[in-house]
Amino acid sequence: MLIEQARQMRKNPTPAEAMLWKHIRQNQLAGHKFRRQHIIGPFIVDFYCPVMRLIIEIDGPIHQQQQDYDTTRDEHLRMMGYKILRFENAKVLNNLNDVMKELSHFLPDRDNWDEGTI
Repeated sequence: MLIEQARQMRKNPTPAEAMLWKHIRQNQLAGHKFRRQHIIGPFIVDFYCPVMRLIIEIDGPIHQQQQDYDTTRDEHLRMMGYKILRFENAKVLNNLNDVMKELSHFLPDRDNWDEGTI
């Protein structure tokens, strides 16, 4: 059931998710590979960079109604060793350059480091 839900979410991304995916897919962000609508335990995360254990969440209006759930979910994921960045839909849609700059601070250029040092 979770797999099917993730597949449906991949087929029907929000406008903000589609915009960000266009800019991070195919190793475009400092050479890092991302997955979208990736399953981690009982959760589906919007975007995931496995090498850096970085989760990117794009928050739409529904997240205003589920803040307690998001906080608990983030705590569980952090306890599992993941880093989480959250961006509001409006920021992605209206200030994508700022989002990309912020992401680049968390992702060293893959051409300049050795995976064995992570």
